[in-house]
Amino acid sequence: MMLDHVSIGVADLGKARAFYDAVLATLGYARVFDVDIPGQGLVAHGYGATKEKPEFWIGVPARIDSDANAKGGAHISFVAKARKDIDAFHAAALKAGGKDNGQPGLRPEYHATYYGAFAFDLDGNKIEACSHHPE
Repeated sequence: MMLDHVSIGVADLGKARAFYDAVLATLGYARVFDVDIPGQGLVAHGYGATKEKPEFWIGVPARIDSDANAKGGAHISFVAKARKDIDAFHAAALKAGGKDNGQPGLRPEYHATYYGAFAFDLDGNKIEACSHHPE
């Protein structure tokens, strides 16, 4: 699979959580992960068929430095085979005219071996490459 997960920004996390809890339950999916960052509080919820792999996310925009992000917007994350590939993804995005939205590195707030890098594409869309395995 090419995609790891998809995220959408929401204006009111509590209202969006109630909405998606009800709507996705009809399809057999549930809220299986909450992201609670010290100093920021609850910022995102992940939904899926199992706790091991939330694939659809809702959350508050992490950074307000583009028009698309300020309005919420979509976030697409691509599967990477190795951390070096994630580093290369980020460097290529910046070289091609994208903007940084998070340097390559571990993201322990997601889980201990989550490694990812984030960028804005030329139109302000949020893109990411990530892996879940230790190296």
